[in-house]
Amino acid sequence: MMILRPRFLSPSAAAHPEPSRISSSSSASRRRGRRRPRHPTSKPPSSSPSPPPPPQPDLRRLTSRIVDLTRRRQLSQIMDEVDAARRRGLDRGGAGAGLNTIVMNAVLEACVRCGDVDLALRLFDEMRLPGGCGVDGVSYGVLLKGLGIARRIDAAFEILESIEKDSSIGSPWLSPHLICGFLNALIEAGDMRRANALVARFRQVLYEGHSVLLYNLLMKGYIKSNFPLGALTVKDEILRQGLKPDRLTYNTIISACVKSAEIDMAIRFLEDMKEEANRDNNPELLPDAVTYTTLLKGLGNSRDLYSVLKIVVEMKSAPISIDRTAYTAMVDALLACGAINGALCIFGEIIKQAGNNKDLRPKPHLYLSIMRAFATIGDLDMVKRLNKRMWPDSVGSISRSAKQEADELLMEAAINNNQIDMARGLLRKIVNEKECFSWTSRVGMVAVKVETLSGFTNSLLRPHIVLDDPVEKYMVPFQETQPLHADLILDDVVMRFFEDPVVPIVDDWGSCVGIVHRHDCTKMDAPLLSMSRGPPLCVPTSTSVEHVIDLLLREKSQMVVVVKRGNMYEGSYTSSSRPLGVFSLAILWKFTVDASDIDGVGAS
Repeated sequence: MMILRPRFLSPSAAAHPEPSRISSSSSASRRRGRRRPRHPTSKPPSSSPSPPPPPQPDLRRLTSRIVDLTRRRQLSQIMDEVDAARRRGLDRGGAGAGLNTIVMNAVLEACVRCGDVDLALRLFDEMRLPGGCGVDGVSYGVLLKGLGIARRIDAAFEILESIEKDSSIGSPWLSPHLICGFLNALIEAGDMRRANALVARFRQVLYEGHSVLLYNLLMKGYIKSNFPLGALTVKDEILRQGLKPDRLTYNTIISACVKSAEIDMAIRFLEDMKEEANRDNNPELLPDAVTYTTLLKGLGNSRDLYSVLKIVVEMKSAPISIDRTAYTAMVDALLACGAINGALCIFGEIIKQAGNNKDLRPKPHLYLSIMRAFATIGDLDMVKRLNKRMWPDSVGSISRSAKQEADELLMEAAINNNQIDMARGLLRKIVNEKECFSWTSRVGMVAVKVETLSGFTNSLLRPHIVLDDPVEKYMVPFQETQPLHADLILDDVVMRFFEDPVVPIVDDWGSCVGIVHRHDCTKMDAPLLSMSRGPPLCVPTSTSVEHVIDLLLREKSQMVVVVKRGNMYEGSYTSSSRPLGVFSLAILWKFTVDASDIDGVGAS
């Protein structure tokens, strides 16, 4: 049995404020302020009439201001303006500080949207206190939604149970709409276990309206979970309840099929949707732009060009409004299938129609998508034109990352068009603007290709390491590491380990017998040999840098000894294998992020 918190219980009748206290007092003031027409012969009153009450603040304007600031996530500004309005109300002597439930509900919504549920709870308690503006069903709905988003499920269930027992202030009605707000918050968080528990707990209330809204919410939850096809079981439940799926139901099911890569099943549901709409003469059930857009995404992922073209033709012939999102989905699907010319035709149609309809002007994403396709095939002229027209013709702001990618695609198109000098110039610009980039990224791989075709002469990314090169090319000669004798006591050479994280040790014959790491130096009176990790890792001079790095990471070591002969990749050191040099992670780090050698710009 869940114990309710005292704050959700109704106070005693004596503690209840009078209904409509603020409005009643205001009405009485207005009545007192009115003057009755006096009879011509009547004497003037002995005392002067009371002055009219000060004007009340414009609550509609304040509510609109709160909604606007909520969109900008400026909660502190909202609270400042609400406090100022409250002070103005107190100065006028108005009860409740001039703020009503509608205004405070907007403030509660702002707290929830900005993620401050604790502040929403405090304001909710102030609203319920005697002298407060009061709460209603909207207040409870906003608070439940906020608690669901914050995953404070127990507190939300306490409120619902207090409403169910009719012990909450404001006497809210336990309606499906009130519960669905909380349910949607759980579904957005992907918590299907608690969502199903909520449905089971308040099943009788939720099923009162016999609406498919509840089922659509549950299907949406399955899509956000790891089992999207669970939405199909919800559709079966809809049919068992004698309800008819609506357009949102089918759109959600198709989305679940696309997410599960069941494209054939999604197309079957599309046909069922059209067949049922024609059978029942219900145009509200026909597919809309959302339906086709969802399908295009799945067909593009499966590289089904024939089906993509079929859907595009069907969309243009259907009585639906094709918006910018739908056009973008067409282009993306065609590009994913390799149909660059078809995507360019759709793109030209968008530009043509955007002259009369500004809402169709493409976003920078669309330009970048087409530029990627042309950069791959080395069409430098087309990439240049798209890059030039992206600035005046696209809608919305162009982010710094989009600008950088446009330059990177120009470099890619130039290198694929054998314009090496131009590619090097663009790479120089990219290196000067970018702090770092990953070698495994698209721009990193193109940069490596530019450097390779340039023969690494006057490299823009120096110093650099080619992973296929032999380790001998980058090793440090063994004597330059200043190895220590294995019999030395740590206390005598401890300062050496403040400078170097790893030091090789040798015996009386100059053979390397171990490697001592700084983290292993725990006994000041012990010889260095006792703190080494056994025989050193050895690799021959012909071993690739890539394999040496893998070996160091796998063995959790920081240094490997390079020998002239020995085991091919690793093994115990032998006296017949003289140490020629060492390669360490410190050397690798120097070649990748040494700012002094890279003129302030590096690649990671």
